Amino acid sequence: MANVNVKVIDREPQSLWEKSYIPEIIRGLAVTTGHFFRNLNPNKEKRTTFTRNYPEEPTIYPERYRGLHRLMLRDDGQVRCVACMCCSTICPADCIHIEAGEHDDPTIEKYPSVFVIDELRCIVCGLCVEACPCDAIRMDSGTHIPPYGERSEAFYDRDLLMSMGGRSQAVQGGKR
Repeated sequence: MANVNVKVIDREPQSLWEKSYIPEIIRGLAVTTGHFFRNLNPNKEKRTTFTRNYPEEPTIYPERYRGLHRLMLRDDGQVRCVACMCCSTICPADCIHIEAGEHDDPTIEKYPSVFVIDELRCIVCGLCVEACPCDAIRMDSGTHIPPYGERSEAFYDRDLLMSMGGRSQAVQGGKR
């Protein structure tokens, strides 16, 4: 059996008044009331809360803000994605759903017949962009995710993602 050093901490006994948490509740209400009356002040410089008048005052995002997803296109207008499933595999939120289909062009093995991203489930980590070997998905739009009235509006399908994307500068094989 190991020699264990046990340190005993002596605590001051609490009275019934302190055990009831009433003093702490009163202290919390005092802080809340103080903030409330301080922010009623018409002088904006003395207020401690910050309010942006959205949408009249636009939100300024950091330079590295990712934004919404978009699918990049080849020179012929086809989707650049080859349905390798790298992005959906690495996604920690499991918000990317891909179904592969055979392509008519014999030089292209497969393409995503279904490509859906659940934007409400996405945690905007950017791992899908890093995992994509063919520069098919990007998040550099700088566009904030809009509010949705219905859950179904948050599902971005392949055609919508392609319409937000553009022609990719990357070349198959890596040479220009």
